[in-house]
Amino acid sequence: MHKFMKKKTTIVIIAIGLIGISFLPQSDFLSQQKKYERVRQAYIEKGKTLEETLYKYNLDKENLNILLVAFKNEQQLDLYAKRKNETVYKKIDSYHICASSGVLGPKRRQGDGQVPEGFYHIDRFNPSSSFYLSLGINYPNQSDKRKSSSSNLGGDIFIHGECVTIGCLPMTNNKIQEIYIYAIQARSNGQLKIPVYIFPYKMTDENIKSFSLEHKAQTEVITFWKNIKIGHDMFLTSKKELNINVDNTGDYIFK
Repeated sequence: MHKFMKKKTTIVIIAIGLIGISFLPQSDFLSQQKKYERVRQAYIEKGKTLEETLYKYNLDKENLNILLVAFKNEQQLDLYAKRKNETVYKKIDSYHICASSGVLGPKRRQGDGQVPEGFYHIDRFNPSSSFYLSLGINYPNQSDKRKSSSSNLGGDIFIHGECVTIGCLPMTNNKIQEIYIYAIQARSNGQLKIPVYIFPYKMTDENIKSFSLEHKAQTEVITFWKNIKIGHDMFLTSKKELNINVDNTGDYIFK
């Protein structure tokens, strides 16, 4: 988790050392990010890898959207990509999440050490993070707020570098370089909300039966898992970004 101070400008809130999802023109966002040494270094070290991977899947960094899917139990982060005018994503890479905190189950309060579970998007970029480079996730989302009874749900959940965490997804500095510049390219192409779907585990029928039995005393968690499994199955079947609403109880509704 990270803490940062905000200050207002005329059109955008810029945190010290942090460029958030902003209202900058697309080309300006890319140039702003490249003002930071770590971002420039990431392009030097990983730019060729990015281009070769995209070429392998008939994709182009100038016409790129991405989507991230994390599985907590397997410590796996999958990267999906597509052309902007397409609707179906394809998985182009998979990364090991190098450390974890908490237990299986959603995050419901500040200080519980939990990694969130549910459907999120990247809402800020930090090119000078204490954890090298980091991508902020919009936790708590509307579902989290309606599901929690806590007065403080916490926040500042990131996909970041290094290999330590309290509630975040640490990828090591080497791998966050790749993920970060993929995200920059997608944002520069106009993808303002890069989806991040976080699941407790790969939600096969077999796994959900096994983990539900293991956590049988946690009826609210099991009910929540059954709800997010709907989205899990829909995405893995269609490979399309999910159209999601949240009802009054915090359950996700998938259209």
